[in-house]
Amino acid sequence: MTTQVQPARPSALSTPSFGLLRAPRQIVFGEGCSAGLGDIVARLGTRVLVCTDQRMGDDPACRSLVDAMTRAGATVQVYTGVEAELPVPSIEASVERLRAFDPEVVVGLGGGSSMDFAKALAVLLAHGGSLRDYYGELKVPGPTVPVVAVPTTAGTGSEVTPVAVVTDPEQVLKVGVSSPYLIPAVAVVDPTLSYGCPPTLSAHAGADALAHCVEAFTAVRRDDPAGLPTRRVFVGKTLLTDMYALAGIELIARSLRRAASATPDEASRRDMQLAALYGGLAFGTAGTAGAHALQYPIGAVTHTSHGEGVGLLLPFLMAYNRPVRAAELATVAALFGVADDQSSVEERAWSAVTAVRTLMLDVGIRPTLADLGLREDQVDWVATSSLRVTRLLENNPRPIDEAAARAITRAAFLGDLTTLQSG
Repeated sequence: MTTQVQPARPSALSTPSFGLLRAPRQIVFGEGCSAGLGDIVARLGTRVLVCTDQRMGDDPACRSLVDAMTRAGATVQVYTGVEAELPVPSIEASVERLRAFDPEVVVGLGGGSSMDFAKALAVLLAHGGSLRDYYGELKVPGPTVPVVAVPTTAGTGSEVTPVAVVTDPEQVLKVGVSSPYLIPAVAVVDPTLSYGCPPTLSAHAGADALAHCVEAFTAVRRDDPAGLPTRRVFVGKTLLTDMYALAGIELIARSLRRAASATPDEASRRDMQLAALYGGLAFGTAGTAGAHALQYPIGAVTHTSHGEGVGLLLPFLMAYNRPVRAAELATVAALFGVADDQSSVEERAWSAVTAVRTLMLDVGIRPTLADLGLREDQVDWVATSSLRVTRLLENNPRPIDEAAARAITRAAFLGDLTTLQSG
């Protein structure tokens, strides 16, 4: 089944002379398309390692997919030890045992953690060493074991991105391994696999997808495109990433409330799965920015979900960035249906901020960092710690120093957007 929403046409807001998009060799999307997983995997290898968590491993859908791969001639081993937030020690402890299977293909089945586990494992199987050897950008020296990504939630977009995000207990922060070599060979995106997601998980995943789209569309625009594809993994907003970001925002604005409700329908599930895919294509090249940078330390100390954290923070970063991204945010307001043609660009931009805030509250994202469990005496620590996430802060369109990080964090702690309204 197809959807009527297509990637938006290039906007005058984009840099007309520069576009870059990185993606898997093949993306398969549609209800029931995962039934063809066996034939897809068989073209890549016959020894297949499926990486997932215990919940998904016990799901009949997992058994059905394994059977399809077996019928296609593959020898399949299922690993169900993927842990939430991907602690580095747990990844590295599994490598030698899984290496003995000598997989020719690694399938990441599940949410972002399962797909990122598959990517990280594929790096270590191919190149050895510690995962810490590959932190940052462009540290992976060459191709990895091929990865096939099969998402079962609609949020991370990890099925198409060049990054695996893990938790390093020694750094008390999430860290990323970022390289074009991490992009899965194939993404198989079947919305029916997300039908069983509970409302809270759907809300948090959808908030993450929205943050990917908005941050990619409002990211820094770099004026030196020559050589950018080889110098950086995340290059900032471009002609091509803008198209996918805008299409994703439109889908989320119309469908997240229904998808995260107690009575989601198939159309809203399909829209959100496509929006997550579009968000992955957008931020996988453009990158994310301030909301993600601040969430890393907040998630580490509050032990709350990544999606809820970035969803809570997103409107506060939009408010902070409004002075330098008013035109882009006015476009977001139009996609949300809240743009008043009689208003100024700045007023329409503020309408986008409040529309995103309202959507997040409507789907159950908690309103303040205090509600997430952050203590007031941790606000300054969060601000200072976020400055270490330089690969994301460099992508923010407006510079964030310690004072700015503190102001944004305090506003989100109190749930008060007005402190950032003046710019």
